[in-house]
Amino acid sequence: MMRLLTAAALFALFSDPSADAFAPSNVRQQKFGVSSPIVQLSAEATMAESGVPPAHAEPSDVDSDAAIPTVLPSDVGMDYVPLATMLATGQLAEADQFTRDALIVLAGSKEKGRDFVYFTEVKNIPSTDLATIERLWNKFSGGKFGYSVQKRKWKQSKGDFDLFCRKIGWLTKDGEVERKKRWFGASEFIYDVKKAPEGHLPLTSALRGTSLCRELLSHPVWENDDWKKEPEN
Repeated sequence: MMRLLTAAALFALFSDPSADAFAPSNVRQQKFGVSSPIVQLSAEATMAESGVPPAHAEPSDVDSDAAIPTVLPSDVGMDYVPLATMLATGQLAEADQFTRDALIVLAGSKEKGRDFVYFTEVKNIPSTDLATIERLWNKFSGGKFGYSVQKRKWKQSKGDFDLFCRKIGWLTKDGEVERKKRWFGASEFIYDVKKAPEGHLPLTSALRGTSLCRELLSHPVWENDDWKKEPEN
């Protein structure tokens, strides 16, 4: 039987992190007893590296009694309890940043000294980890957020990236001019389960082109529904 903790029980374990829209969190490894090293992503943003203000968002309304699974598999020893806690307590901006930071580690980009993922590295992301991340986003958004939701919207858009962005709320208008929402400065994205369109989160930067987003949505983990299966304790 999977061990479960309520959001209220875990909320006190983690401080409210301030996360930057681009800069990755620091990564450290800690050993717990005789288990394998667990990769943990720091809650502190490295603002000095990017000069971009941190993303701030009011916590989204969530069910405070929602159960948080503590069996969160990772092929590389990544600790996903912080992500689960952020999502369960409505800290969607912080969860979004954690997810991007995790992908940098999982793809091997961090090890190469880079703070972003090349689209050619997406294939290196373990399906186990991507499935864990997806189950958490899916669970605590009531099926509204996650890469699998975005993949469905992508298929509906038939490869038209602008139409895809329009469907998931990544576009906005300045008068009559339609443009992509800004990453810099005050966030234009919606960190609210009730107000955001389906597939709005997690965010993927398209500043270096659309290939990264396309590759994430084409990852082998989405070829079937096995990612939905909750792991056994």
